[in-house]
Parts: sequence; structure tokens; C-alpha cells
Amino acid sequence: MAENENLPALKFYSTAEIAEMMKMNVQVIARKLKYGELIGYKIGKDWRVKESDFLEWLEKHSNKNVMDPGQKIINRFMKKGKFEILPAQRKKRRYILEYILKQFETNQVYSEKEVNDIIIGFHDDYCRVRREFVDEKMMFRNEGNYRRNASYNFGKE
Repeated sequence: MAENENLPALKFYSTAEIAEMMKMNVQVIARKLKYGELIGYKIGKDWRVKESDFLEWLEKHSNKNVMDPGQKIINRFMKKGKFEILPAQRKKRRYILEYILKQFETNQVYSEKEVNDIIIGFHDDYCRVRREFVDEKMMFRNEGNYRRNASYNFGKE
């Protein structure tokens, strides 16, 4: 039994081969490699790109990965897993509130402290978020207990 039989077959492309496949200029591909946008290996004066890295790069740039508007807002306002500020614009703020709301189960009753503990993981002003949940009818409050509105329509105005 040969040693290399268990190794996966690796396929590499040169800069020129990628440029030809993509109908792009060789210098453009070389620049993407140089700055790390496309993962590759510089061997001598030319680059080599593993087929899997090339396919991953293509997938990252496909239009199926276009984010919905809500995800763009989440990405813009979330820093290190938390929302430092809530946007002033109601529509943008609603995306963030919905993101936090998804942390709550629909058929569970939460104490105010439990609600605060969950919210504080995403935003420091838990009082404001809790109040907005109730104002936006995302949650119901009854005698200090909170329950997520099971019929709340995400993404609907």
C-alpha cells in the first residue's frame, strides 16, 4: 500500500488560470492574492490557489449571500456581541429589538430579572429595551412577569 493513497487529491490553479476562468485581468487576481482577499501560496514568482480556497472565495462573493436589510443593521450596530447604541430611527431599532427578542421562548413566562439578564447580554440599557418590547407589542407584561408575544410578526411594520 502506497503512503499517498489516503491523502486527498489537491488541485491548484495558477494566477493565469484563475484570471482566464473568471475573465479577469491577471494583475487583478495577483492583487487579490497579495492583499489576502483570495487565499493562495506564492511559489517563486507566481501564486498557486487551492481549488477549495478558490471555490470558497467564489461562494463568498455570490449574490446568494446578499444580506437582508435587517442583518445589515445588526452588523452595523453590533460591536463585540453587543449593541452599544440603539438607532434613533424606529425601523432600524426594530431590527435590533427583534434580534434580542429571538432569545426569548414564546410559551415561557419570565420574571423581570430574567428579562433584564437576557437583555443585558446585548444592550446595557435593559430598562429601555424591556419598555420598547412592551410598547411594540413584542412582549406582554402582567404583574411584573413577561411573556413573548407568540403572534408577533417579525419584519412587519
